[in-house]
Amino acid sequence: MDDRIEAIRIKVVGGKRAEVLQEVEAALAEGTDSMKIMTEALIPAMSIVGEKYSSGEFFLPQMMIAARAMSEAVQHLRPHLAKSGYEKKAKAVIGTVAGDFHDIGKNIVKMMLEGNGYEVVDLGVDVSPEAFVEAIRREEPRFVLMSALITLTMESMRRSVEALESAGVRSGVLVGVGGAPLTQKFAEEIRADFYSADAHGCVEKCNLLLH
Repeated sequence: MDDRIEAIRIKVVGGKRAEVLQEVEAALAEGTDSMKIMTEALIPAMSIVGEKYSSGEFFLPQMMIAARAMSEAVQHLRPHLAKSGYEKKAKAVIGTVAGDFHDIGKNIVKMMLEGNGYEVVDLGVDVSPEAFVEAIRREEPRFVLMSALITLTMESMRRSVEALESAGVRSGVLVGVGGAPLTQKFAEEIRADFYSADAHGCVEKCNLLLH
């Protein structure tokens, strides 16, 4: 069965979606615990993918393909994980800020987080400051992650953080920001808790802040 776990890891890294699902189904049929598949195959696989992306061995398309393979496997495992009492690390609300309709980066972050054991509430694109506030009140997340892919919408990100402060919900969450035009300096300027240049870094920072 350990060979099966290794096969799942390898096929996720390779982005082989259909084969990953076949291996997951076979592992379940052999009696492998769904939690073991999650913690010993899927999560380590995405760590490998993140490391390969950070080192330049993988590029964005390869990371996206692997993340999709992992995401489908997680969806397949969800009913089994619920039965086994698998506990999520934390809940994260994620969205692309008002005026911005780019979602590729956000979607990769979402898939990477889910693959690392987080519950993710995706608000989509063009998310207003008020919608972030409402989501925090409704979902009570640990993290609020905001994305902006064009320079013009960076001010929407600033207004979103200010809205959290005005509504009195800012102190209860950790705000992470990311996107092509952003910098660490801008993140500090708008009083975000952290900035990440890519999805792998975002997951790593969430993990660090949890501990």
